[in-house]
Amino acid sequence: MAWYSYVLDLLAGAFLANGVPHFVQGISGNPFQSPFAKPPGIGESPAEVNVAWGFANFMAGGLLLHFFWPVGPGAAIGWSLVALGGFLLSMQMASHFSKVRAKKV
Repeated sequence: MAWYSYVLDLLAGAFLANGVPHFVQGISGNPFQSPFAKPPGIGESPAEVNVAWGFANFMAGGLLLHFFWPVGPGAAIGWSLVALGGFLLSMQMASHFSKVRAKKV
């Protein structure tokens, strides 16, 4: 696999992880932070915006995996990077959203 495939696998995992909180909060009918709120990432957007943003993230991650599916000799590394991308962004989101919820941002 080319080097950029590994970078895109990492990014795919990050997109997939980012889709989860927005989509879940949105389909639950809850407002939630999004890049479209004021201030971005701190203010809350309506549920419909979060459903759309979560779905867009799922589509981006899915498309990256569709075109750069980890196969062959580097498949284990590729899938590890998908997992790592998801984990790293999940940890960053946990830190950010816990600060926002505690109003420390």
